[in-house]
Amino acid sequence: MGYRVVIVGATGNVGREILNILAEREFPLDDIAAVASSRSTGTMIDFGDSGKELKVQNIEHFDFAGWDMALFAAGSDVSRVYAPISAAAGCVVIDNSSLYRMDPDVPLIVPEVNPSAISGYTRKNIIANPNCSTAQMVVALKPLHDAATIKRVVVSTYQSVSGAGKQGMDELFEQSRNIFVGDSNTPVKFTKQIAFNVIPHIDDFLDDGSTKEEWKMVVETKKILDPRIKVTATCVRVPVFVGHSESVNIEFENELSAEDAQKILRESPGVMLVDKREDGGYVTPVECVGDYATFVSRVRDDPTVDNGLNIWVVSDNLRKGAALNAVQIAELLGRRHLKKAD
Repeated sequence: MGYRVVIVGATGNVGREILNILAEREFPLDDIAAVASSRSTGTMIDFGDSGKELKVQNIEHFDFAGWDMALFAAGSDVSRVYAPISAAAGCVVIDNSSLYRMDPDVPLIVPEVNPSAISGYTRKNIIANPNCSTAQMVVALKPLHDAATIKRVVVSTYQSVSGAGKQGMDELFEQSRNIFVGDSNTPVKFTKQIAFNVIPHIDDFLDDGSTKEEWKMVVETKKILDPRIKVTATCVRVPVFVGHSESVNIEFENELSAEDAQKILRESPGVMLVDKREDGGYVTPVECVGDYATFVSRVRDDPTVDNGLNIWVVSDNLRKGAALNAVQIAELLGRRHLKKAD
């Protein structure tokens, strides 16, 4: 027996990716509904490569009663209105927006990192999916933290334009084309030209000079992994379509050599270690697209601090950073709590 699952925001980048991954992983389904705004009502969308098409339903008229889970991928404004409605109807919400991540009554889950925390979903019937950059980083950090206890993390991100949605991807494509043919390349989605450039600014600025994206990485890592870890982040948008990269400097309480870290990461869930000290012996964002893994490369000692390491972390942000993690949460929820598929 399977589950009845709703995908909210089914026509967006992440919503479509959720549908692809549910099909790929053969998630046990009795029924599935694609839901979006009135603009998309009646649109037919593919359910992965299954050959099945789904007709998009209007969220304003959708009844969540009788459904088991709703995977929200439509942004905070939609989640603010409809997530409580779904939860009150008995349909567990797995929310990809930032709205509930720091709510103390809502678990923030990366299944490879803190699966036991999912039991807290019963307080509000809502589970939060973390920020894309946080998700891939904590998958890499968790086994190292277990081995040597992380004190401090300094991370610089190189985030693809797909993190800004379809508009971001369109802007990179159009600006790149316009530059080659000599047309105007005025920024619309981003604050500055993104083609052939990098922008050290993602989300709104806060009073202390950091951005909200950087703040998310700090507070979410603490909530998911360990509140004692000190984290500082610089988040940068780069002209890459899909795939986030991160340069992560880690300081541990206890000694951990690069060689031992490689051995640990090689056996860690969700991690793929690709770390050959030769030309091309590392993973770049182009190579991670469409993959489930969080790739780790360039593992090396940091001689400037006691017990320091540097690592390079790359993942498909539309997958592990969003859609895949949401589906993994749904799988975990089913195995541990809903039990219908047993």
